[in-house]
Amino acid sequence: MTTSSLGFDKWDLEEPISRAIKERGWTEPTEIQIESVPYARKGRDIVGQARTGSGKTAAFGIPILERCEVSGDIQAIILCPTRELAVQVSEELTILQGKKGLAIQTVYGGTDIEKQAKKLNEGTDIVVGTPGRVIDMSKRGHLNLETVSLFCLDEADRMLDMGFFPDVLWIFEKTVNRKQTLLFSATFPEEVLDAAEEFLRDPVHVMSEDLVVEVPEIDQYAVRVGRANKLWALGRIIGNTGDDSQILIFSNTKRMVDLIVERLGKFRFNSVGLHGDMPQNKREKILNSFRDGSEKIVVATDVAARGLDVDGITHVINYDLPDDTEVYVHRIGRTGRMGRKGESWSFVSGKEVQAIDRICSTWGLTIPFVEPPSLPTGVERDFVPRRDDWEEVSDAFGMVRVRMSLGGSEKTRREIVDWIVSEARIPEIAIGETYVDSEGLIVEVHVEKVAYVIDVIKGRKMDGVSLNPKIVNA
Repeated sequence: MTTSSLGFDKWDLEEPISRAIKERGWTEPTEIQIESVPYARKGRDIVGQARTGSGKTAAFGIPILERCEVSGDIQAIILCPTRELAVQVSEELTILQGKKGLAIQTVYGGTDIEKQAKKLNEGTDIVVGTPGRVIDMSKRGHLNLETVSLFCLDEADRMLDMGFFPDVLWIFEKTVNRKQTLLFSATFPEEVLDAAEEFLRDPVHVMSEDLVVEVPEIDQYAVRVGRANKLWALGRIIGNTGDDSQILIFSNTKRMVDLIVERLGKFRFNSVGLHGDMPQNKREKILNSFRDGSEKIVVATDVAARGLDVDGITHVINYDLPDDTEVYVHRIGRTGRMGRKGESWSFVSGKEVQAIDRICSTWGLTIPFVEPPSLPTGVERDFVPRRDDWEEVSDAFGMVRVRMSLGGSEKTRREIVDWIVSEARIPEIAIGETYVDSEGLIVEVHVEKVAYVIDVIKGRKMDGVSLNPKIVNA
């Protein structure tokens, strides 16, 4: 079945929901909605896989909204791995229900627990939350899980990994009157599917056959660059984007997020950081500014990888490669949403080439290594100066190859090495292999000593001969 053969109006949805969908300008459901919504409306358990930005929130949201009534008792609970995603899902459901009047409450940590408790006590029909705070509210008596009939996991792969699994299982076991379970995610590794069997009863599987993530609208690139020149490469990419671009930059640590924001500011690139140490209200303010386009560049940790829903993101940049191949997929899924064009760039040091290979082999992706973009027309100087970075040109053993012109000298390799060790006053262990090619003698020098060795050799002559040292790329 194709999206062209079925429109939302053919489903005979409840009037408030149908009207809300029309007001959003939606006419035809996406593939994941076509495949899952009819089964979910019949009460079947669902395992749904779809890439980020394909409409999976509505795929589970529409059936949940239809089956819930305005009663003040919690009938459905949707668990999410992050506060940002919980807020996003809640906002989406609120829009989709139109004027049905369901009370939808977000429950997550990092904010006033008493305010959340008060709203729950006033009557709630649907809860969207993170596992830790849901358990807390349940133990305090503010959230009665026994009234829940619909149980849903968004980003189920993350929710069923070993970090979240005990909490999710605790909540699941408390929903003793549960009638339907919905699991949705962009990826479903085999171990996650095995864990999911604990939660499902004769489920309908709506997912790709081979778990290969499809990102056809995203152009993916990798740049071989050392740590010292990541900012230079970042400046090249930002400098080549248009005024209507929005850029999301990922780093692995909160400290690096702050450093990148600070360093970009020194080179007149305005950006804002987003990570878990920020108060929730500040994070939400940043996200809202990013959504409305007033913020163009956001630097974030993976707190934003799953919970950030901004349709206008044009570029995702992995300043640091993620440790987990699945996180890579979630990161780049922030761009190219709903059929839009997008780009992702990953900075890769010499030691990380295998990590890119692993990402490609795991998800069936092609990520070519390319040079950073050239300077834009009319721009003569780099936005961020390029620095000497010896790690970029060192091999796996930390050795840098330096070619020297012998200029007709009949010195042996041993004599030249002894001269370098003596003049530079370095231990001989810092010198590796030496060999001759068509252009001269190549000496391997350890990365920690190479800068000093080159400076010494450039400033001195060996028996009146200048060696003219030059780096040979690894």
